[in-house]
Amino acid sequence: MKKRRSPWAPLYLTLVLILMYLPIVVVVLYSFNANTSRFPTAFTGFSLTHYQALLRDTRGLLDALWNSLILAACSCGISMVIGTLGAIGMAGRRFRGQGAIETMALLPIMVPEIILGMAFLAVFTAVGLRFGMLTLVLAHVTFCTPYIFIVVKGRLAGMDASLAEASRDLGASAARTFFEITLPLILPGVLSGVMLAFAMSLDDFVISFFVTGATTTTLPLKIYSSVRTGVSLQVNALCSLMLAFVAIVMALKQLVVDRHRG
Repeated sequence: MKKRRSPWAPLYLTLVLILMYLPIVVVVLYSFNANTSRFPTAFTGFSLTHYQALLRDTRGLLDALWNSLILAACSCGISMVIGTLGAIGMAGRRFRGQGAIETMALLPIMVPEIILGMAFLAVFTAVGLRFGMLTLVLAHVTFCTPYIFIVVKGRLAGMDASLAEASRDLGASAARTFFEITLPLILPGVLSGVMLAFAMSLDDFVISFFVTGATTTTLPLKIYSSVRTGVSLQVNALCSLMLAFVAIVMALKQLVVDRHRG
């Protein structure tokens, strides 16, 4: 029996899409606002003033973005190795206490961020680490690793274990089996986990607030610190450029996929 689709379904979907994308449209629209006041609430006309000011980097937004990108890249690179190897190690054997260890590995994404940030602050202060990029990387690696661990472990669950066993039976070493059999099969999961972790690291504010130094700031911290004096529309301009970059990358990716399928 064929199910009847509700006539309200298109309306519901339209409302959901409007609620999701309307704030993004407003951010992009206001990046072209000619209004230069500290608290711009009215759209007074189109202008590229804020893009020009952003390129001059008078408020350090580009420097903060660069710090965020470096932090996310370093954190995800380290987390990729730890999370992937941890998932492979957990999936390849069964032992007593495995469930407890896996639960402990996932705690950083289950604990509230403010508690995790305070914990990092206490630990780094106790061991005498100087707050800056190093403490930021260590903190971000801690909460990025579980995301990669979860995704890769799920990918391994759907992989045929006999492939690796056949490779070993044919004389391949453990390293060769990993790089030529296991890694290519789990690579989509690894990349998915890395992209998720990269987004979480780039967006993080709460944990970074507790472990950042006086000379190191990230983009979320920079934007938050400017709220007290009025958020400049340069922030909107920067967000619009980031959105455009992501859209271009996704479009190129889709073109490559379509060409590969064709």
